[in-house]
Amino acid sequence: MHHFDFIAPLYDRLAGTPDRARFQRMLNLPCTGRLLDAGGGTARISSILNDMIGQVVVNDLSYHMLKQASKKAVLPVRSPVEQLPFADQTFERILIVDALHHFKDQRRSIHELLRVLKSGGRLAIEEYDLNHKFVKLLALAEKLMGMRSRFIRPAEIQAMMSSNNISTKVEHPNRYTAWIIADKN
Repeated sequence: MHHFDFIAPLYDRLAGTPDRARFQRMLNLPCTGRLLDAGGGTARISSILNDMIGQVVVNDLSYHMLKQASKKAVLPVRSPVEQLPFADQTFERILIVDALHHFKDQRRSIHELLRVLKSGGRLAIEEYDLNHKFVKLLALAEKLMGMRSRFIRPAEIQAMMSSNNISTKVEHPNRYTAWIIADKN
């Protein structure tokens, strides 16, 4: 059994209540259309944003995490982020919270996410910042637990999104995390 399958029934309680205003600002909500929560697990974050967007789709590999998500007003979809089952320009907003380091091929994942992001849309990634010692210890702990995590620095994530029609910025809302925000022109 995969570690996320094991903790799925307890995940929302263990992770705590998300800050709705923070994610609203990060995603520039409200907005019409669709939100993709990539690697969104139980929809702990995206479900609290449901009333600010037309539809929330949660994508994850863990069947048990998506089973928890299906109890909320979201559409669960099981697939690897590297091979999303959506047409080009499907989503107005895409969110990744504390999940990019779990994706098998981060570069391919970013490419896929930008493919399904509509023109004028926003991709917002919240990820631990590997520039800090605490995060380096977290990365080591995940490796010791057998997780295949691969943490990368915010500047590397930003570089993966560089193209003529993508404008990016990095914010540091606290000491240990970074927001990498990409707007598709």
